[in-house]
Amino acid sequence: MAVQVGGGAETPMSDINTTPLVDVMLVLLIIFLIAVPVAIQTIEKLEIPIFESLESKDKVENLLLTVSTTDASGRSAGEPGFEGASRNGECRVYFNNTTPVTSEELYDQAFERLDQIVQRYGGPEAIMEDPEAIPQVHIRGDVNAPWSCVAGAIYNVQAAGYPTVGFISNPVDPNG
Repeated sequence: MAVQVGGGAETPMSDINTTPLVDVMLVLLIIFLIAVPVAIQTIEKLEIPIFESLESKDKVENLLLTVSTTDASGRSAGEPGFEGASRNGECRVYFNNTTPVTSEELYDQAFERLDQIVQRYGGPEAIMEDPEAIPQVHIRGDVNAPWSCVAGAIYNVQAAGYPTVGFISNPVDPNG
């Protein structure tokens, strides 16, 4: 620190006071020393619990959709020579495990089927009184199917009027 006492030259003092700078730097150093070890801690092994799926209340009115995809050569998963899903492959949606349908056909068939069920129960008011009577959509998505294929199927059946959409998963063997 430069201190002048009393007389002397009339020139102003031009030294920079570095004490606040050093104080700020020490505080930042302490903050980083504390924060860095917390930021670089990782989870070594994450074990997600495996649970058994609930029993499906399958009834005739429920709609089953199977979503899969093809590879560039047009083969579906499970067929010999399947090379995996590609951008050139196409989505396939099977309506009640029968033949593949397009998005428009899926909407039309789902709407027509829901309309038949509602009429059988005596109209929209009658079917809404019994929550068990409202049909559900169960979707089984292939592992290789892109999410956009599954999302498109969900959109079409919800647009057709089905309020509940669920997913079917493969049961897990509890014995490993």
